[in-house]
Amino acid sequence: MKRVFCSAVFAIAGAACCAAQGKSPETNPDGKGNRPVFAQPPGEAKPGKPQPGNGINYHGGPLITSGPKMYYIWYGNWSGNTATTILTDLANSMGGSPYFGINTTYSNGAAVHVTNAVALAGSTFVNGYPYGSSLSDSQIQQVVIDALNGTNVSTKLTFDSSGVYFVLTSADVTASSGFCTKYCGWHTYTALTNGGVLKYAFIGDPARCPSACAATQIQSNPPNGNLGADAMASIIAHELEEATTDPQLNAWYDTRGMENADKCAWTFGAVLTNPATGASYNVTLGSREFLIQQNWVNQSGGYCAMSVTH
Repeated sequence: MKRVFCSAVFAIAGAACCAAQGKSPETNPDGKGNRPVFAQPPGEAKPGKPQPGNGINYHGGPLITSGPKMYYIWYGNWSGNTATTILTDLANSMGGSPYFGINTTYSNGAAVHVTNAVALAGSTFVNGYPYGSSLSDSQIQQVVIDALNGTNVSTKLTFDSSGVYFVLTSADVTASSGFCTKYCGWHTYTALTNGGVLKYAFIGDPARCPSACAATQIQSNPPNGNLGADAMASIIAHELEEATTDPQLNAWYDTRGMENADKCAWTFGAVLTNPATGASYNVTLGSREFLIQQNWVNQSGGYCAMSVTH
């Protein structure tokens, strides 16, 4: 579901313009067919004529073809939580993997394809709860701006045109616009007055609402022993893929407005079982096993998969 909100940001080279959001995925499907419908954000230039694709169409907007740089902004209480290590390992192992390689089937208008490269370029912790424990969309945006200005954070982050800044909230924090009830995560962008485009995402901790935002297998036996982090891994992957192929919500999506990862939400393909722990997983990234949703392959008619053969 794409929404628009406006907020004045008097930092990082001036005020930011309206930001359109792609909120996805829906919470764990309940069988009622209530997936959000996407809409053209008001006030934006209409996208170019869609080009036919493999169940997903290109609308003329930019992609992060060089591969995204990930930045983590940890908000809330993460003290002693293994999530910080688990999700750092996830980001450090995503680039070059067969899984992220699916995104190389997407290209821009100049036929430049996405590179199978991802880097965790920075990480910082927010000091305390400067915006409380129920964040509005505009406050989530401000958390990112604060990190770029070195305000209320352990380490100042730098602005990166290829960056995607992930606001990761602990289980005692929610998002007032619908975390756990309408969505599990979302990605968005905002245009800065200096001409830059800031891309960021919100990822809440599903330990707050396992039945809504964690796969059934993770609820019972998470592969890395941390229900919240293991569920967040799939949501992070989802938003990373969409922020790469549709960073400004005007590139790759289908006739219903669904981006690549939306089309495969809550599908996992062939699921394996760790013989020692009994935990379910479907991909190994680095030294860790994860249960992460499939992504949409943009070739051969289009299909959900965990890897692709060119």
